[in-house]
Amino acid sequence: MPDYALEFANGAPLRSVVGLDEVGRGPLAGPVIAAALLFMTPPAEDLASMIDDSKKLTARRRDAAYRALMQTASVRIGLGAASVAEIGTINIGKACHLAMQRALHHLGMMPDCALVDGNRLPDLECPAIAVVGGDRKSLSIAGASIIAKVTRDRLMTRLSERHNAYGWEKNAGYGTALHMAGLQKAGVTPHHRREFAPIRAHLACAVQPAGAI
Repeated sequence: MPDYALEFANGAPLRSVVGLDEVGRGPLAGPVIAAALLFMTPPAEDLASMIDDSKKLTARRRDAAYRALMQTASVRIGLGAASVAEIGTINIGKACHLAMQRALHHLGMMPDCALVDGNRLPDLECPAIAVVGGDRKSLSIAGASIIAKVTRDRLMTRLSERHNAYGWEKNAGYGTALHMAGLQKAGVTPHHRREFAPIRAHLACAVQPAGAI
């Protein structure tokens, strides 16, 4: 379970230490969403016990933690996104960093330090530390991962109401069998990442002349 040790080690609560994480690096459709999360005071035990790496939580527990974080006055949150068009233009890695930069900007204040999930740092306006497996170590990063994932999952569910062949409400845009079957049935939407190999391969097959191998 993540804890608050990294935040304390970097000066919290006297210094503001924010956690940054993104969701949506691997899907074939939809934007990248990032969240910046700052505990203005060390989280209470009941709140901390709800927080874990978003991938480890069931949907019900993740939604409960999301609501608790959003409703806690001492938690400050910023959200950022990078669009499908931006992913195609600058590549997925840079798009993830762009979403993190925007999330930090939308926090509404510049923290003293940022703990960033992963092994590479975006260009931020504050000192930052890369934390490999950060959503399993830091409560701030794990909280950010929950906010980002719930936000993105809800967005993909809304998109699935207009594009219902792909099961995005279930797979969040990842390349599941249902999603791939939807591609064969309904083709590519504006929300698909055309530079990702499965989408690129589908488009290549779609434009082949009749009888081509």
